[in-house]
Amino acid sequence: MSGIEDKVVAITGAGGGIGAATALMLAERGAKVVLGDHRADGIQAVAARIADAGGQAVFVQADVTHREDLAALVMLARERYGKLDVLVSNAGVGPIAPLDDLRVAEWELMIDVNIKGVLYGIAAALPVFREQAFGHFVNIASTAAYTTVPNQAVYSGTKYAVRAISEGLRKEAGGTLRVTIVSPGFVRTNFVESVQNADVRAQLIESRDKFAVPPEAIARAIAFAIEQPAEVDVNEVVVRPTAQS
Repeated sequence: MSGIEDKVVAITGAGGGIGAATALMLAERGAKVVLGDHRADGIQAVAARIADAGGQAVFVQADVTHREDLAALVMLARERYGKLDVLVSNAGVGPIAPLDDLRVAEWELMIDVNIKGVLYGIAAALPVFREQAFGHFVNIASTAAYTTVPNQAVYSGTKYAVRAISEGLRKEAGGTLRVTIVSPGFVRTNFVESVQNADVRAQLIESRDKFAVPPEAIARAIAFAIEQPAEVDVNEVVVRPTAQS
């Protein structure tokens, strides 16, 4: 029996990319997955794939910039399955651009999704985990949380914040709750398509198509952290393409 079987795992941003790959992998290994995404069509499709393969999945439309949506995601897990073992805060955006572009609305969006979305997840799940006396936060950061480069100042800032918040949470969590930060490098998803600066977008697409890893690579790292015994807390995992500098 794996350390994943029968665990209830809620995942934000589960309609595609890393979130969908994680949901499919965990369900295949016996988890009951609770899917949230701001677009309903994506999570419906993922849930259908899981059901067709004999797995268990439920879903709710959830925009992580709305605190009540995260509360609804956690509530759905408890109502349907009686508990919540893991919250994977995966939803994120990265419309990177030079600061000179002054894309202030995009800066605000990154703060709202990448930072507040994680905090709202903590606000929803932490009381539940305390009541249960068990629980696991898996927060998705980025290799941009360790270093920054031109065009990524705000995005990196939000991911540095995810690391800091997660580490602070770990130190406050005590002996019954686990906290993991998973930091992907370049992943083969449609993430870069939100970039409005044409030159930056072209550079990113070229790099993605040349050496990015599939989202399943990140899903395996998430699964590794989840499947550990309760007394083992995998704190940080960095997964990047071998060719990424």
